Amino acid sequence: MSRLVVVSNRVPVPEKGGIAPAGGLAVALKAALEERGGIWMGWSGNSSGAQEPEKLKEIQQGNITYALTDLTDTDVEEYYHGFANRVLWPICHYRLDLAEYGRKEMAGYFRVNRFFAHRLAPLIKPDDVIWVHDYHLIPLAAELRQMGLKNKIGFFLHIPWPPADVLFTMPVHEEIMRGLSHYDLVGFQTDHDLENFAGCLRREGIGDELGDGRFSSHGRTFKGGAYSIGIETAAFAEFARKSATHSMVRKARESIEGRSLIIGVDRLDYSKGLTQRIDAFEHFILTNPAQQGRVTYLQITPKSRSEVPEYEAMQRTVAEQAGRVNGALGSVDWVPIRYINRSVGRPILAGLYRLGKAGLVTPLRDGMNLVAKEYVAAQDPEDPGVLVLSRFAGAARQLKGALLVNPYDIEGTANALARALSMPLEERQERWKVMMDQLLEFDVSRWCRDFLTDLAP
Repeated sequence: MSRLVVVSNRVPVPEKGGIAPAGGLAVALKAALEERGGIWMGWSGNSSGAQEPEKLKEIQQGNITYALTDLTDTDVEEYYHGFANRVLWPICHYRLDLAEYGRKEMAGYFRVNRFFAHRLAPLIKPDDVIWVHDYHLIPLAAELRQMGLKNKIGFFLHIPWPPADVLFTMPVHEEIMRGLSHYDLVGFQTDHDLENFAGCLRREGIGDELGDGRFSSHGRTFKGGAYSIGIETAAFAEFARKSATHSMVRKARESIEGRSLIIGVDRLDYSKGLTQRIDAFEHFILTNPAQQGRVTYLQITPKSRSEVPEYEAMQRTVAEQAGRVNGALGSVDWVPIRYINRSVGRPILAGLYRLGKAGLVTPLRDGMNLVAKEYVAAQDPEDPGVLVLSRFAGAARQLKGALLVNPYDIEGTANALARALSMPLEERQERWKVMMDQLLEFDVSRWCRDFLTDLAP
């Protein structure tokens, strides 16, 4: 079996004792790397200042070599904060108003991908299979091909892929499309993303759809497919079951005694629909006055990319909005919204999900959204909560037992909350089972196996 080489912007480096940070993607890729042996290469998260970073730092753990590189301050600003997160991210999430294109940042993005290729190439053996992850590294295969590498190279996009009218607002859209053509397999989260990609190829005659998942573009033939990423379903369900005895989960349960818990968990990002969600909760309370004092909305939102001005401004906006609702609707013995602006460990999070009578997952646009899947996996089969899910999340293509909502429709989302909290037990159980069966069959290990089988059968 050939070695596997994984390349991602950031690498979940094992902590002392060889334990990698928790998370479904890291667990699945680590298992695949352990089975086949290989390398996981990416940015260390550190800056080398103005100086060109020294050679790769390599950490050996069993069959896996973790290969990390620093980046210069300029690289971080132009490649990461600049083009990746202020051009590609907003455009892929349909936020053209937030895209700030600059030639300097674009050049930095391609320069860092070239730098990654030059650092990676000496480590590659002729029969290695290379798997590149996410929007930061789209040009990497083209750079490796230019250096003469003939290896099988696959790419998986974890975020949405937009339709042609959105993508083509980006001045370098053809270079991005050309970059994808250098992979042997390009994977997307959903069939909708794959259709958008095919439409981008056809729109300006830069490629053709050949059938059977094959495409041609820029003189190359390659495969495309939809591979909806899952979670480590069984393990997460066990986390949730055991979490009942955790002191923090127990305190949370005692603090909401006699009240229904609505839970939302999101990284602080404008794509998550947080302000619309708070508006929907407020509308739910105002139109259901009997729920005043009888329901608590817990929103856990760790800070994200605080170096980017849009995110810093959003942090203030969401905190102020939650404070306004609490001030207007709360009482001496009831705080409607509990807003937590920091990370919570996965075992505790699993327990909090399990307490939630409703999981409120309403992004404006999302590639998949694993929070929705974690919420379902964490539920008590005997008394499950109800998932209220945005139809614009990739997870909506799989989780047919959820109450689907349009997050821009404040009244509709509020009505879905009311329905979730009043839903009969039998219907809740039926809806949950449909979703749980899906999650168990299509977990993150299945996603990993399916992609690698199609890349290098």
